[in-house]
Amino acid sequence: MKPSPAGSSPEACKAAGQGEKSCPVCQAWGGVSGLGSESGPWPGTGAVSGPTTILGPGPGPGAMSGPGPGPGVVLEPGPRPGAASGPGPGPGATPGLGPVRGAVSGPVPESGAVPGPGPGSGAVSRPRPGPGATSGPEPGLGPGSGAGSVPGPVPGPVPRPGAAPLPGPGVEPRPRRGSGTGPKPSEPETAPTPALQQKTQATPVQAPRQKVLVTGGGGYLGFSLGSSLAKSGSSVVLLDLRRPQWELSPGTEFIQADVQDEEALYRAFRGVDCVFHVASYGMSGAEKLQKEQIESINVGGTKLVINVCVRRRVPRLIYTSTVNVVFGGKPIEQGDEDSVPYFPLEKHVDHYSRTKAIADQLTLMANGTPLPGGGTLRTCVLRPPGIYGPEEQRHLPRVAGHIKKRLFMFRFGDRRTQMNWVHVRNLVQAHVLAAEALTAAKGYVASGQAYYINDGESVNLFEWMAPLFEKLGHSQPWIQLPTSWVYLTATVMEYLHLVLKPICSVPPLLTRSEVRSVAVTHTFQIAKARAQLGYTPDKFHFADVVEQYVRSTSRRSRSSAARTLLRLLLGLLLLLGLLALALHVLGLQPSGV
Repeated sequence: MKPSPAGSSPEACKAAGQGEKSCPVCQAWGGVSGLGSESGPWPGTGAVSGPTTILGPGPGPGAMSGPGPGPGVVLEPGPRPGAASGPGPGPGATPGLGPVRGAVSGPVPESGAVPGPGPGSGAVSRPRPGPGATSGPEPGLGPGSGAGSVPGPVPGPVPRPGAAPLPGPGVEPRPRRGSGTGPKPSEPETAPTPALQQKTQATPVQAPRQKVLVTGGGGYLGFSLGSSLAKSGSSVVLLDLRRPQWELSPGTEFIQADVQDEEALYRAFRGVDCVFHVASYGMSGAEKLQKEQIESINVGGTKLVINVCVRRRVPRLIYTSTVNVVFGGKPIEQGDEDSVPYFPLEKHVDHYSRTKAIADQLTLMANGTPLPGGGTLRTCVLRPPGIYGPEEQRHLPRVAGHIKKRLFMFRFGDRRTQMNWVHVRNLVQAHVLAAEALTAAKGYVASGQAYYINDGESVNLFEWMAPLFEKLGHSQPWIQLPTSWVYLTATVMEYLHLVLKPICSVPPLLTRSEVRSVAVTHTFQIAKARAQLGYTPDKFHFADVVEQYVRSTSRRSRSSAARTLLRLLLGLLLLLGLLALALHVLGLQPSGV
């Protein structure tokens, strides 16, 4: 992914001659605890760069503090110490790497494995493998490497001679001669007895059940993703401020918490192997105008999620982004991840797109961050367009409501304008595949990558929504309005909403960004997701979703009418009862003196 021209990393800002303080992404990155650094990791085209490693945060909770390298210290490749008794890197550094700048050198264990918690162990660093590297095992989504995974590692670059691969969380290092964890050099190694060997071989080793967490798990996408993961055998935690309106699947736990509450996140992230950061705010309608809340949740919440992933040693983070990080009103036809840059942040007309672009870049910047005690945080982002599917609660009900009120009697934009949509099941599939692609079994192919995700089809919005007009018994829009008129009206409605907000709510029919989305072509390829993730979108029809929506709303209407009638009858009975009681009391009163 190409960087944003409006300052997309500390290095880019300096090269362009502008200060980091003027770049919102750099400001946000500096606010990520322990990760802000002038030489911090930064995505170029989405690939992880070579062996130079940036040390991130210091010791996490539970790690012993000690004189380890501070944040931002660079470890350079160097020769492996030849003698175990000679000087080597300081405590907490990975053997096989060169001297640490500014760090006090000292004795190093003779083992190639990473030391356990101790002085400097909270700042363990290792070279970040590029896509295809298989430096160490990391957990998958299900038993083994996850459902649908390809057996065996993906061929990749050969590890550098002398470098010791680091174990992932929960994986014990292999004992080596003289390591302190195995037999000492002076002691003879004894092989286990045949009886012990037989017993060991007879005991089946069961892979631990993976635990995943979904922020925004009370929403449509988050809940659908969590349910799918639970059915595949994962232990799932759904975290959201609002409770889901659907019944939880077995193996699913719901935690009611705010993504802006770091301590709540820290408690919820305990023992988690993979985080899907789906939570966001301000996607459509009047929400798009709530600047402070959008900024706090989309940027502040993402920073906290990254912080807690590092503190809790979570090795995988998948961020649900949006195509709006690169689209801002200029046509894009079949764009791909490497050719389309971020849209300049200062030119976005809505807060949602701007903040999602910042969070998108922060997530990619966090890729390759060393975790306290060993391991590496690997991240990727998925960029879907609008989502549709059965029981979707945002786009379809809103448009249907406008159609019923006869507010969509007009159309605008070129009839050749096209865009993409994604069915919720296809988007869920992409998330599961992305999580698997961040493991050693898949060669960490998704590490530091961005992917466009859609149904693989381009459609005109008004033609695509024709079944909705038909099922609701309304004719399709036949009045053609100039896009400039609609855009001007949307601008006035936005300002009117903000001015009248203290008095009353006047939700805009369309926002400026929505007008641009409808009137300007923006389509994206999914070739990269197909090739690297194995993404194969299923074929869905919007007409089927409309049919389900109409049936569900008609059932709700009938049940609502029945409840209204029942309330009227109960009210009438109560009124008659009170009247009878009053007449009875009056009848017992004495007639006079």
